[in-house]
Amino acid sequence: MIERLPFDLKAYVRGIETRPCFICGLVKNDPACFHHRIFEDDETIIFLSKYPTLPGYCLVSPKEHREDLARDISTDEYLRLQEKVHILSRALKRVFDAERIYVLSLGSQQANSHLHFHVVPLPTGVPLEEQQYHALMAEHGVLQIPDDQMAEWAQQIAKSYDAERTAS
Repeated sequence: MIERLPFDLKAYVRGIETRPCFICGLVKNDPACFHHRIFEDDETIIFLSKYPTLPGYCLVSPKEHREDLARDISTDEYLRLQEKVHILSRALKRVFDAERIYVLSLGSQQANSHLHFHVVPLPTGVPLEEQQYHALMAEHGVLQIPDDQMAEWAQQIAKSYDAERTAS
């Protein structure tokens, strides 16, 4: 069983004040912004969350720094991004035998302003009172997943993503 530890929100907020955009850092291969990558092309990057509340918790983002969904990307860019969200959803369903896939766009101007979508598999059997927002809230703790397990999941998801992408 994977251990769940409290999320130190105060430390996280303090860190935001000194850190550059973590997605831009990841795109530029900054070691301080390391995340396990699933997929990337010229426009998009997909990677595992550093603070997962459920196994297989991924983020999908445009590589270029964009902040406002309504203003900063065209309809065509949005549709291409959502196609990748959909392909990832099918891959996560396959790898994690998920009951449901949650998709949200979170972030704010104060933190994580780079546009990104959270794509999260809900495992089968999670009690109703622990589903939906409860399952996604770091306030209920974040999973402490060993790096080798994260790397293995990233490989499995990437393989499934490629298979789903090829099948589309």
